[in-house]
Amino acid sequence: MQKVRKGDRVKVVSGEDRGKIGKVLRVFPDRGRALVEGVNIVTKHQRPTQTVREPGIIKREAPIHLSNLKVVCPECGAPTRIAFTVVERQKMRRCKQCGATFA
Repeated sequence: MQKVRKGDRVKVVSGEDRGKIGKVLRVFPDRGRALVEGVNIVTKHQRPTQTVREPGIIKREAPIHLSNLKVVCPECGAPTRIAFTVVERQKMRRCKQCGATFA
């Protein structure tokens, strides 16, 4: 089970974008990376093709390693580590700071 999921708010704890908070757009579990909105922006030189009509320099997000991210707790708003607990026969994620459980 993943600790970081699509839709989570995460904070970058190391690297060039340290301190930025963004929403997870996509997770790549096989590579151990996640695509976060507004984080790890790279420039791509785009050629005109049949599918892409507009050429030029495009800025877009690149995947960032999961070890550089911490989930922001929806209850207390603090970046935290995630624990797993079983609540009514369902595995839930739990904030290690305040103890709140969430999906």
